[in-house]
Amino acid sequence: MSITENYQRLRRDIPEHVTIVLAAKTRTPDEVLEAIASGATDIGENYVQEAETMQQALGDAVRRVRWHFIGALQTNKINKALPLFDVFQTIDSLEKAQAFETRAARFGRVWPVYLEVNIAAEISKVGLPPEYEQIEQLARQMAQLEHLRVEGIMTMGMFTPDPEDSRPYFRAARQIFDRLGALSLPNVTMKTLSMGMSDSYRVAIEEGSNMVRLGTIVFGARQYA
Repeated sequence: MSITENYQRLRRDIPEHVTIVLAAKTRTPDEVLEAIASGATDIGENYVQEAETMQQALGDAVRRVRWHFIGALQTNKINKALPLFDVFQTIDSLEKAQAFETRAARFGRVWPVYLEVNIAAEISKVGLPPEYEQIEQLARQMAQLEHLRVEGIMTMGMFTPDPEDSRPYFRAARQIFDRLGALSLPNVTMKTLSMGMSDSYRVAIEEGSNMVRLGTIVFGARQYA
């Protein structure tokens, strides 16, 4: 099936309230253009340089979608990243949040950000440990920042052949999400629970996700040079 067919089938099957972010890592501008023409509204990139190159190639189509940063961002890349992205999904420390705040202030605007939680506490992954008190503490600290607005949580399930293995972790992430939302902190709105990828999005949605990050299921297997 084509990218168009894959995306439109998924958009029909996935509930309307769930945002689909297409993970564009290693994809070509032509592939992303086809996805946008098919109705895609949100694109995710893992690397600043790849995003910059992609946006230059897309021309006017850049403004038709929201751009999400979904990778690990080094502090020295923040200045370059801010004009490229509408949402940053991977804040996992006060130090990183403060680095964003300092640089975002120069632009005079507010960026939505998500707290990245390593919900299964896997050594191979980054993110906040799945300890509610620590996550709440960071949310309270970030509530004082003027140019960031905490709008959600981002997490990944386990790398496993069976998506059911991720269900308890997705459920735990939803509980953290709900507890943070109940605090009613300033600049912390908890609108988005970003979890679920091509292999696990169905389970994630069943457990409360309202944003999924899909790549191979739309674009096909990645081609690495």
